[in-house]
Amino acid sequence: MRRLSLLALLLVAGCGTSAGTGGGQVACTEIGAPRGVSVDLAPGPSAAAASTAALEACWAGKCRTYPLELSPSTEAIDTGCGGDQPDAVCSAEVRETGGKHGFATVDDLPELPVRVTLTITGDDGAETSRQTLDITPEPVYPNGPHCPAMGPQAKLTVDADGTVRDGT
Repeated sequence: MRRLSLLALLLVAGCGTSAGTGGGQVACTEIGAPRGVSVDLAPGPSAAAASTAALEACWAGKCRTYPLELSPSTEAIDTGCGGDQPDAVCSAEVRETGGKHGFATVDDLPELPVRVTLTITGDDGAETSRQTLDITPEPVYPNGPHCPAMGPQAKLTVDADGTVRDGT
C-alpha cells in the first residue's frame, strides 16, 4: 500500500510540467518563422502606386530574385466595450491603413550582410521605385528568447516618399 501511495504522489508531482521542458520551464511550441525579408510600405503615394514588388538578394557572389505579393496593411480600431465589468464584451474593427506589406521567402538567407535591391512596380508594369541597400538578417524568436531561434529575417521599410530603409 505504501508503494501505491508513493507512486500516486510521484504521478501527481509530475502533473503541471510539460514533457521535455526540464521541470517547469515554459514549453516551446512548433510555431516557425520562415527565412526571408518582409517589406512594409507606409501609407502614401508610394504605397498607392505599388502593385507588385521583387527583391533581388546578393551574397557570396550570387544574386537571386524573389517575388513579393503586396497586400493591403490593416490595423485594429477599438469600438468600445458593452460595460465596465470584467466580463463585458469588447470589440474592434479592422480597417485598411493605406499602406501595403509583403514577404519574400529566401530559404537560404544567411545571417551575414546581404545586398538587396527592392523594385516596386505599378498596375501598368512600370517601375515606381528601385533602391539598393545592405542589410544583415537576424534570427527571430517566435516563441520568445527562451526557445530556439528561427529565421533569420530582415525588414525593409518604404517611407511615404518611397525611400527604402533597413527596418530591422
